[in-house]
Amino acid sequence: MNPVIHFEMPAEDRKRMSNFYSQVFGWQTQILGEEMGGYVLATTAESDEKGVSKTPGSINGGFYQKTEDPSSNAPSIVIQVPDVKEHMKKVIAGGGKILSEPMDIPGVGRWVSFQDTEGNRVSMLQSLS
Repeated sequence: MNPVIHFEMPAEDRKRMSNFYSQVFGWQTQILGEEMGGYVLATTAESDEKGVSKTPGSINGGFYQKTEDPSSNAPSIVIQVPDVKEHMKKVIAGGGKILSEPMDIPGVGRWVSFQDTEGNRVSMLQSLS
């Protein structure tokens, strides 16, 4: 199986959203620089040096800037796959649609966004390790 390894949520104000989840749930957040699009990492459980949760069944996530594109305005999940290019073919064969070109995330892996058959925006990640 290919597990869900990360969640993502849109934010109009990433700082406000970071503060909310930190104060209400105790999550640790880190706003990344412009080279990472100001993405905000959210640590929801104790993690190892690679950012992988040490607690079985729990995942970490992040917040991205909400845009005018309706497909970016709902929470999303990231599924770990062994080969992004191979799974892009499977998404298309299964009736889904690839929404972006694969992107390398420094120190993390190769990522791509797609739309499933129900119109949900989902992502896949081929980890470096």
